Amino acid sequence: MRTFWFVAALLAAGAAQAAEPIRLGMIEAMSGPFANAGEAVARNLRFAVARVNERGGVRLPGGARPLRLEVYDSKGQAEEALVMLRRAADEGVTVVLQGNSSAVAGALIEAINRHNERVGERDPGARLLFLNYSAVDPALTNERCSFWHFRFDAHAGMRMAALVDVLAADRGVRRAYLLNQDYSFGREVARSARELLALRRPDVQIVGDELHPIGRVRDFAPYVAKIKASGADTVITGNWGNDLTLLVRAAREAGLDAGFYTFYGNGLGAPAAIGEAGVGRVRAVAEWHYNAGIDAMDALYAEFRRMYPDPRDDYFQARMVVMIEMLARAIERAGRVDALAIARALAGMRFGPTEGNPLGEVRMRAEDHQLLGPLYVSVMERAGAPGVVRDVEGSGFGFRTERFVDASRTAAPHRCAMVRPGR
Repeated sequence: MRTFWFVAALLAAGAAQAAEPIRLGMIEAMSGPFANAGEAVARNLRFAVARVNERGGVRLPGGARPLRLEVYDSKGQAEEALVMLRRAADEGVTVVLQGNSSAVAGALIEAINRHNERVGERDPGARLLFLNYSAVDPALTNERCSFWHFRFDAHAGMRMAALVDVLAADRGVRRAYLLNQDYSFGREVARSARELLALRRPDVQIVGDELHPIGRVRDFAPYVAKIKASGADTVITGNWGNDLTLLVRAAREAGLDAGFYTFYGNGLGAPAAIGEAGVGRVRAVAEWHYNAGIDAMDALYAEFRRMYPDPRDDYFQARMVVMIEMLARAIERAGRVDALAIARALAGMRFGPTEGNPLGEVRMRAEDHQLLGPLYVSVMERAGAPGVVRDVEGSGFGFRTERFVDASRTAAPHRCAMVRPGR
């Protein structure tokens, strides 16, 4: 009898391995100036996918199916991303994943809308779903919202509102300089900063508002010189990837005596680049950080570090796990791998601790497909300081919670008038 069960288990394992995988297509810059950001995304997604597959895959009526992550190099360009989208569709990808660049995300949304309209009636199984983990231009879930697009990150207005919550209480802020990348996201960061400062801190003078070419500046010293000349005591930036790392490195080298309010200053080399000059002065906003003090998230982060022990690979993003877990549950609820059915299951979905979400309660708002979840504003400190048990990327610097905003307070009004397919 024991031999029978052993053989049955082997057969079941073989069947699971032979099951047709559900293909997820990540379209990101894996080469060029933002390759480090693309590589970090790939690590996070591989980790999230591995967790689903380790428990047997996605449960469907015909048997469990594993997830398979396919990586497509967009080189950070919208035109190349569209080429990769066509390739992914031809190779059987059902779910497209992207986030680093709102300009690329906007191009993908329009292309997927056209693709799904074209194939919908004659080949509904060929439709594509787009999950966005970090393209945060608010327009993507407002004027440009799409039934086929879901955003799992707080948009720029939501992030800026959390940052300004902290800035409003910082009486040392008198003169602010806005420096951002010259594309839709960077322009939105600058716009929302001006609007919220006018409401919350009208006494703060904006002494500079500048946009720079995205991914093309190799030396930020001239920009830092202008910031110093303006007398700014605070820099507000949505820069990410090398555009942030090079900016903060130039600020350190020039001895810029200013605080930084950032969207992404807690990783990808930024803490090490600015070093001691950032202690108590560099702030970042995210859905979680390493010293947030959530036991379940600490355990999840420990899993990630076991998979990626090199400190250089230490850029864990909790929302990636949340996104893949919600996708797996949506496929199981749909009962089939079909973009329309999965989208209907995702819209309005709640995912909380009782369902296994270590981050807490989140909700995918059905009206605009914007995830509503918690946000943390954290400030850079030396590792070992009170509230800073873990550092970032082996830099010797970590982040301490300065403000927690629960999911009920992060929600922002929307202007989405979504067109929903009939079938």
